[in-house]
Amino acid sequence: MTTLILGRPLPDRPGFAATVRSERIKLTSVRSTWWTLAAMVLIGAGGTTLICWGNADWLASSGADESAGSFITWGMMIAQVCAIVLGTLVVTGEYGTGMIRSTLAATPMRGRVLAAKAVVLTSVLFVVGTATALLGYAGGNYFLDRAGVGLALEGDVAQSMYGNGLFMAGLGLFAGAVGFILRHTAATLSAVLALMLVVTNMVLLIPGDTGRWITKLMPGNAGSVVATPVPFNPNLLDAWTGFGVFTAELAVLVLAGWLVLRRRDA
Repeated sequence: MTTLILGRPLPDRPGFAATVRSERIKLTSVRSTWWTLAAMVLIGAGGTTLICWGNADWLASSGADESAGSFITWGMMIAQVCAIVLGTLVVTGEYGTGMIRSTLAATPMRGRVLAAKAVVLTSVLFVVGTATALLGYAGGNYFLDRAGVGLALEGDVAQSMYGNGLFMAGLGLFAGAVGFILRHTAATLSAVLALMLVVTNMVLLIPGDTGRWITKLMPGNAGSVVATPVPFNPNLLDAWTGFGVFTAELAVLVLAGWLVLRRRDA
């Protein structure tokens, strides 16, 4: 349906598919996206390969107190920062340049903009995150195999490959939701990285059952268990229970981001 203004037809508002296509073009047309994804692959796959190479003989020795499964996705722990950076830039980059005003003028339904960004961002991070985990497995397991402690790509190991993709997608969306609330790149990166890297470790200092449960429920801890065959901390939640908690926390944050986007001027 079209509306006549001054005798000329005004096209309908863009549908969801068109909004997703617009967000995909915006994401792939800036160099920061490609540099961030390249860093994710280099750090994630390269870090896992290096750590397995350096520790393969120790893991095969009788004195090893860690499982090879704890190391086969080691590089992905650091590569998580890249997912947070990309999720932040997808949102705050538009606020920094003022392009968000053009985006919302073209698509006045602000929830549609948020949903389109979420679809594009999580799809890219899931694919790249899973591929990076698989590359790291191939490189790292080569050295583990030579030491006699190789891991088959099945069970918890296979789960951790796409689990990394899921967790990377969730982290990116987490940062994007915070970006809609804070609207500033440095503030968003500081807040999310502090939560994931600093606060998550500081809560370990809380004594008793309270500290143990807060540790289990922290977003970074709850969501990360699905991304490794054998967590370094054995006291965390089970893989899918933890990811369910992380998803619920993420849903609350995305809802908050949508409410801020809806009510605040661009």
